[in-house]
Amino acid sequence: MTRLYTGKGDDGTTGLLFGGRVPKDSALPRAVGGVDEAQATIGAARALCDEGGDLDLALTQVCRDLWVLMAEVATLPQNRAKLVDGQTRVSAEMVTALEALVDDLGERFEAPSQFVVPGQTPLAAQLDVARTVVRRAERDAVPAAVEGSHVLPYLNRLSSLLWVQARWVEGEHLLARDVDAGG
Repeated sequence: MTRLYTGKGDDGTTGLLFGGRVPKDSALPRAVGGVDEAQATIGAARALCDEGGDLDLALTQVCRDLWVLMAEVATLPQNRAKLVDGQTRVSAEMVTALEALVDDLGERFEAPSQFVVPGQTPLAAQLDVARTVVRRAERDAVPAAVEGSHVLPYLNRLSSLLWVQARWVEGEHLLARDVDAGG
C-alpha cells in the first residue's frame, strides 16, 4: 500500500517547488494556503452549477489556473527562473483571459449601482463567499509575489469575475422568477 503522508512536515516546515523548505507559517506557504482555500470555495460554487454550462466551464478553468498560481508562489525567489508561463507561472494572457470573461458577462446584464445583499440564491451566495476568500488570498499573496509577477493582478481580476458571476446568477434567478410569475 502506498503511504499518503511523508511526515516531513512534522517539524513545522514544508517543501517548496524546485526545492527548499520553509516554516509553514512563512509567506510562501501562507500564500499557497490562501489560494488553496480559494480554489476549494470556487469548487463548492462549481458543485452548484449546471454541469457543462458556461459558469461551470469558467470556474473549472479558474481552478486550473489557480494550480499554476500556487506553483508560482510555492517557489523560492532563487528558483523562479525555472518557472514556465502558463504552467508554473501566471502569465499576462491568463489575466487578460479573466478580463475578457468579466467584460463578456458584464455585457449580458446591468450591474447593480448600489451595495448588494448576498444570498439571493445558493449559487450566488457561494460565489460571493469565494470572492471574499480570493480577496484574502490576494492579501496573503502580497509578500510572496515578486516584482513583475502577475499573481496579484490575476487574483484581483478573479475577485471581479466572481462578483460579476454572482450578480449574473442573481439576475438569471430574478428573470426566471419574473417569467414564472407571468411578469
